[in-house]
Amino acid sequence: MTRWLVAGACGLVLTLLPVTSLFAQPPVIDQQAPIPFEGGQFTITQQEPDGEKVLAYDGQKLASNYDVFFDRIVDIAGTEVALVDVGDGNIDHLCGPPVMIVWKPKGGTIQGITVEQDGCGAPASVTDNVIYFVPYLLPGASKRAMQWSPTDGLTIAGNLTYMPDPGTGWKDVDVSKYEDMIDAFHNEAVYSDAAALLGKDMTVLAASFLAAGGTKTTASGIVYFDGCAPHNCGGNHGFMAVDATNQKLYFARSSGKPMMDVWPPVQTWPAEVKAALDEAMGSPN
Repeated sequence: MTRWLVAGACGLVLTLLPVTSLFAQPPVIDQQAPIPFEGGQFTITQQEPDGEKVLAYDGQKLASNYDVFFDRIVDIAGTEVALVDVGDGNIDHLCGPPVMIVWKPKGGTIQGITVEQDGCGAPASVTDNVIYFVPYLLPGASKRAMQWSPTDGLTIAGNLTYMPDPGTGWKDVDVSKYEDMIDAFHNEAVYSDAAALLGKDMTVLAASFLAAGGTKTTASGIVYFDGCAPHNCGGNHGFMAVDATNQKLYFARSSGKPMMDVWPPVQTWPAEVKAALDEAMGSPN
C-alpha cells in the first residue's frame, strides 16, 4: 500500500467472490480457533512456505495475505456480517488494512467483498442498517466515503475533504499539544497559509511527515522538524518550521532530485531556520 496517502487517483478496488474451494493446502503451521458463523465456521491458517494467512469458511478459501485479522460479527438489517482485515503487512501510518465484508444471503452461499482505496482500508462505522467506510485523509486530500448494506451492496456515500478546525488562528497555535506536526494543519490559519504556499503539493508534502521524530526549537522559539514517507525516506523527505510569533511557515521537500523543493524561496528564510534545514536535510542549493 504504498499508502499512504499520496495525492492521486482514488481508485476504488472491489473484489467480489463466489468463493472457490481451497485445494492442495500447504502444511498448516499456525491456526486461529474456528469462529462460528451462520451454521459454519471461519478458520485463519498460516501456510508454508510463504507464511501467508488464509481465511476460509467451511474449507472454502475467501482471502489470503500476510496479515489476516478477524475483527467482529455485526448485525446489519437482520443479516449477520463478518468484518475481517486483510492486508499485505506493509501498512503505513494512518492507513489501515483493507476490510473484507463476508455475509451469507438467505438460501445462498457465502459471499465476500473487499473495500479498498489506493491500497488503503478505512475504519468501518456500523449502524443498524448500513456500514460506512470513512477514508483516512491527509491535508489537501479528498476521497470517497463508501457504504454497504445487504440489500444495496457497496455504494458511494459521498466525498470527504480534509478540513481544519474552523475559527482557529495563529494565536491558537500550541505546538506542545501536537502528537506530530501534521496536527499543525488542524489550525485554520496554518492550513490556509500552507495551502497558499504549497498548492497541489500539500498532500505529497504532508505524507513526508508520517514517519518523524519529535520537534525541535530554534533560539528564537521557531519550532521545526523533519520526517519522511514510510518506506520511502529517499523519495519523500520533508521539513516544516512554524514561526507562530511572526505567523510564518517554511517547508522543504527532497524527492531524490538534485535540487530539493523549498517554500517560500530559501533566500527569504531566517538564518536560524535555514541552519536547521541544513542540519536536517542538507543545503537546498
